[in-house]
Amino acid sequence: MGLFKTNPFGHILFVKKWLIRILGLLTHRRFRGFNELQIEGSEVIKNLPDTNVLFISNHQTYFADVIAMFHVFNAGLSGRLDSIKNVGYLWNPKLNIYYVAAKETMKSGLLPKIFAYTGSISIERTWRSKGQDVNRQVKMSDISAIKKALDDGWVITFPQGTTTPFKPIRKGTAHIIKTYKPIVVPIVIDGFRRSFDKKGLRVKKKNIYQSMEIKEPLKIDYENESIAEIVEKIEYAIEQHPSFLKVIPEDELQEKERLNRELRDW
Repeated sequence: MGLFKTNPFGHILFVKKWLIRILGLLTHRRFRGFNELQIEGSEVIKNLPDTNVLFISNHQTYFADVIAMFHVFNAGLSGRLDSIKNVGYLWNPKLNIYYVAAKETMKSGLLPKIFAYTGSISIERTWRSKGQDVNRQVKMSDISAIKKALDDGWVITFPQGTTTPFKPIRKGTAHIIKTYKPIVVPIVIDGFRRSFDKKGLRVKKKNIYQSMEIKEPLKIDYENESIAEIVEKIEYAIEQHPSFLKVIPEDELQEKERLNRELRDW
C-alpha cells in the first residue's frame, strides 16, 4: 500500500488503518472484558465477496454497534469464527468497510469526527434534525455516496434510522437494495442498550449478556419484489417486525439471567 493511497472518499488508507488499530485496541475490553460478546454466524463473513455487500441491523447505540461489527468482521476474516479473542486481527484490518450515519451525529464532537474517518458515510436525515421532526427531500449526493461505498466494499446500515426499537423501516434502504442489488446480510444485536450509554461511548453496566447474530444473506428478487415487500423482509430479518413485540417467555428471561450470572462469575 502506498503511504498516501486514498479510498474513493479521499481518506488516506495508512491513516485509516492506524485509526482502526488504535480504536480497536481501546474498545476491545468493552466486548471481551467488561462484557463478553456472544457471536453467532461469523462464518458468513468469510464467504462474502469483497464489494457490494450491505449489512442491515437493528440499532441500539450510536457508536458501539458499529465498533463491535468492525471487531467481529475483522476477526472472522482472519479465521477467528464467533470469537474476538486475541486482538491481533486488527493488525491488518479490512479497510473498505463503511457505515451509514447521521451527519449531525458524526460532527457532534472530536471523537465522532475521528471515528468518522474510519468509514462513515455521513448523510442528512430526512425525518429528524437536532431533536426535531422534519420533512425534507433525500439528497442525491447521499445516495451517490452509498453507491460509491458499495462499489468499493461493504456498507453497514441501520434501516430504522434510530436506536429506538420497533420503529418503522425507512423505505430508502429498500430503494437502495432494489436499485443497486447488493448482497444483503442481516445482523441482530442485543445487550448494547443495557451495557452502554446511548452514544455507546461509556460503559454503563458490566457483565451484561451481549449478542450478535450474523444471518445468511437474504434471498431477494430485485426485479419483481416491491419496495413494501423488501421492507417487510428487512423487518423480519433484523427482528423488528411488530410480530416480535410480545411478552418474553419466563424461561427465556431465566436463561438470560443465568447467562448474566455466568458472566459476573467469569
